[in-house]
This record gives sequence, structure tokens and C-alpha cells, in this order.
Amino acid sequence: MDQVKWNVGVIGAGVMGERMMNAIRTHEKFRVAAVSDVSAERAQEAAQKSGDVPWYTDYKELLKKVELDVIYLAVPPKFHHAIALDVLAHKKHLLCEKPLANSLTEAQEMLEAANDAGVVHAMNFPLFYQGIFPELSRRLDEIGDVRRIDILTHFHQWPRPWQQTPWLAGREQGGFIREVLPHFTHLTYALFGDLHVVRSELDYPADPALCETGVSAFLRLPDGTPVTINGLAGIAHEEHLDYRVYGSKGTLSVVNWSNLFVGGHGEALVPAEVPQQDRLSLLLDELSIAMNGGDARLVTFETGVKVQQVLEALLGHEKVHYIK
Repeated sequence: MDQVKWNVGVIGAGVMGERMMNAIRTHEKFRVAAVSDVSAERAQEAAQKSGDVPWYTDYKELLKKVELDVIYLAVPPKFHHAIALDVLAHKKHLLCEKPLANSLTEAQEMLEAANDAGVVHAMNFPLFYQGIFPELSRRLDEIGDVRRIDILTHFHQWPRPWQQTPWLAGREQGGFIREVLPHFTHLTYALFGDLHVVRSELDYPADPALCETGVSAFLRLPDGTPVTINGLAGIAHEEHLDYRVYGSKGTLSVVNWSNLFVGGHGEALVPAEVPQQDRLSLLLDELSIAMNGGDARLVTFETGVKVQQVLEALLGHEKVHYIK
């Protein structure tokens, strides 16, 4: 018999944590059972919204004192590795925010620990659960041979106005390459397969503590199809994101996360209807299926490692740029 409600321990009650907790609070298969955050104010507020559940400023206390089925990890990436290994040592299922870790070595160790623990491991990639993904996938057959993929990420301000968190501005674990490009890296992987980073050029400010302001990169798919990345921050133009697939018979463009534009041969791009889906609810549906032993549609840590390889290659942290 299926579990009536899975008990979720939330580690990290910031912007992403609050979004996920809102989804958990209304989901029929999950309940927020405990919250941990380094900010006592944030932890207490989130716990109160969740029905006055226990809250802690030390996640280790949460792991020791509360009966939990799964942990949702939503802290800055430099802390993923240490916390995840503790969670997995307690044999808890683990849902982690992206990127998986702050280095390829850390990501690989997290995958190994998750497999050794024999638990469900998954990541939150919202695009994968939005209506845009199945619609984009369906329409690929209509555009003929894929000739090129262009990924454009332009920001007039970084960190973005709604996400003014100091670590996102830092070179150690912040920047739009780590924060935004994982979405499009995973989207490419899910649709087309592995990515081979051929070349990556970065722009940095004079302050060595601050993150990148630009990236120009050239990648290839397994069949040799080129992929370009054009990323820029600190420009006058408004924020604009565009994931564009050029085919021999048509073009597909995902603009600003949720808007799909399509065009045929010799045609301009026009808006296309996209079915609306509650992405976090769908993710939780799949997580529950997996925790009940079913075959679920999840982005696992194995895929997270592949995404991490691409990020590290873009940032110049990995000497081997071929991604299998």
C-alpha cells in the first residue's frame, strides 16, 4: 500500500525553499514535517506556515530528532556536498536543488553516496516538468534536421532584482553560469543527449571575488551539431532568455522560460500554445512514485553529474572538456 503522506524535512528556507514548501503544503502525498535554516527567523516563519512543525538552525538536529522520509535540500551549492552526505548516511531520500554541487568531484561523490544508500535521488529542474518541455519535444519532428542550437542569457542586473543574495554575486559559487545555464544544459541533454564543450571564453570584473559578467562558448552534440552559448550581465537591455533550435524545415524558440515561438521554412516566428502544468506538483508526483518503488520520470544525480561536467568545462575548471 502506498504511503499516506511522506514526511519532508526542508533544509534551506530561502526563495527556492519557500516555493517548494508552498507546493508541498498543497500536495496530497507530502507534508512539511520539519524545517532547518541558518536564519532562525526564516526557519521559524516557514515552520509556522507549515502547521507549527519543528524548526532548527542546525540541519543535523533535524536529521536526529524528526522522523523523516525525504529531505529537500535548498541551500547554496557550496554546502550541498557536506549536507547531502550526512542526509544519505541517514538513508533518507533526497531531492536537491541545482546545480548538484560546487565541483565535479563533489557531484560524483554525492552520486556514489546516493547509490550506496539505495535511496531515491532527484533534482529540481522546473523546465522538465513545465508544459514547454513535452511541446518542444513533440515539435522537434516538425523542424527537420537540427542544424544548430543557440542559448542566449542576457541580464541587465546580476543577481536579478528578486534574488539579491550575496553568494549569487560571488565567484566561488555564484554567477549565471551556475544558476541559470543548468536549466538549458539539462534541457539540451534531455532532448538531444550529451554535450561536448569545445571552447569557452569568460569575462570577469576586476574584483576577483565577483562572478562572471559574460560567457561565449561553443559546444557540440554527439552527432556534431553545434551549440552556442551567449551570456551577458550588466547591460542596459532588459533580461532576455532564448533557447533556440534551428532546423532544416523550421525553428523553435523558448523565450523567457515559458513562451514558445515556432516558424516554418522562410517564416517568421509566431507564438505557439503551450499546455499549462503545475511543474512542482508534477515533480512531487513523480517523486512519490519513485519512493513507492515505481518507475518515475525524475532527473537523478547521474544526470546532475553530467550537467556539472558541462558547467565546470564552461567555467574552465575541468581539463577534459569531452562530456560523455
